[in-house]
Amino acid sequence: MSLDENKAIVRQLWANVYDRDWKALASLLTDDCWQQDMPAPDEGARGPDNIVERMRIGFDLIDRFDNEEVRIVAEGNDVVIEHRERWHFRTGEVVENRLVSVHELRDGRVSMWCDYWDIQNMISQAPQWWIEKVAEASPRDFT
Repeated sequence: MSLDENKAIVRQLWANVYDRDWKALASLLTDDCWQQDMPAPDEGARGPDNIVERMRIGFDLIDRFDNEEVRIVAEGNDVVIEHRERWHFRTGEVVENRLVSVHELRDGRVSMWCDYWDIQNMISQAPQWWIEKVAEASPRDFT
């Protein structure tokens, strides 16, 4: 795959996340894909079904998203994207999350995906009800 094709795959992955098109997201992941939120205390999730389940735990509770791509860089099979998300909750809160996401691609699909962000920033802005709901999940819910 070319660098531009790899970037397009990663951009589509993120579009699927923000649209909550979980089936389309899963189709972009290899069967053995590993996804990890690096500041999170768990081991992440492996495989499309588990990754989608992990994403849904928090993202299905958010009313809508805005995303701004700051930059995207590709080298070989690796794509790194810096972006700013704004999460809008039904109760009026807005969380701004700045993150860097690292992706490894294989045969046109994502095989590794790690997000680096500030967990304290998230906790200080997110509504308490959302934090409590997400905390109810355990790694066994998505492994």
